[in-house]
Amino acid sequence: MPQLPAPAYPAEVLARLEADAKEVIARYPGSRSALLPLLHLVQSEEGYVSRTGMAFCADQLGLTTAEVTAVATFYTMYRRRPSGDYQVGVCTNTLCAVMGGDAIFDRLKDHLGVGNAETTDDGKVTLEHIECNAACDFAPVVMVNWEFFDNQTPESATRLVDDLIAGRTVEPTRGAPLCTYKETARILAGFPDERPGAVEASGGAGPASLAGLKLARGEAAPHARVVGQRGGAPQDAPQKGAEHLSSHARPSPDPHPSTSPFGAPDATQPTSASDPEHPAGPAAEEGE
Repeated sequence: MPQLPAPAYPAEVLARLEADAKEVIARYPGSRSALLPLLHLVQSEEGYVSRTGMAFCADQLGLTTAEVTAVATFYTMYRRRPSGDYQVGVCTNTLCAVMGGDAIFDRLKDHLGVGNAETTDDGKVTLEHIECNAACDFAPVVMVNWEFFDNQTPESATRLVDDLIAGRTVEPTRGAPLCTYKETARILAGFPDERPGAVEASGGAGPASLAGLKLARGEAAPHARVVGQRGGAPQDAPQKGAEHLSSHARPSPDPHPSTSPFGAPDATQPTSASDPEHPAGPAAEEGE
């Protein structure tokens, strides 16, 4: 059904947002490029991108509301309905899921009494599953307002949301101190984070993230092992620099090759380059 025009912001809110929007738009040679930060700006006002917020963005940039809506509905960081003070996202992508992400998400749904993308009655917590938090080496990972809480369990995640609801101080595993979702949205709009010490807070990569880099630099632990290619035996990790990595990692002949289900030693299947009769890819029988 057709909707009435979106209500306007109150005069004092409109004046404040217009001043902020002017600052944001001035950063870009083309005003249209300011749409993403402007959506964060209106989200910082209401906690989500409302029809009023989209109309404001359209007016500031000379766009249609349809153009703004197309962008606001594409990116998952823009909420389309009121959200809680704390957006709790549980990674349920492959690695986090097998490490316990699904169990965490199920526990939190039961504990909070909400489903995916739903908010608790007190308006404190919105729960959602996230496809990837880009922190697989700390799986399973939970994010609160885009700050990391690594290596979680159903029990630790339950304590986390209880602390958020109770108003107790919660410290992310790494990164800046936690703030509300509206405050986070304003920072994402490109405005300074004026909290003492927030900018200096860092979230550098942990040991799991740096293991491969240290190995390549020859900084691995004395007894580290390099897993060889399929059919190759593990080799001692290099200790004197990256230039030795290839020679140490090169697999040696395997005296006990693994076998396929048909009893023959494993071998690379022919591809279009090696098997002209099967240009589409690996040769395989139907159902194999």
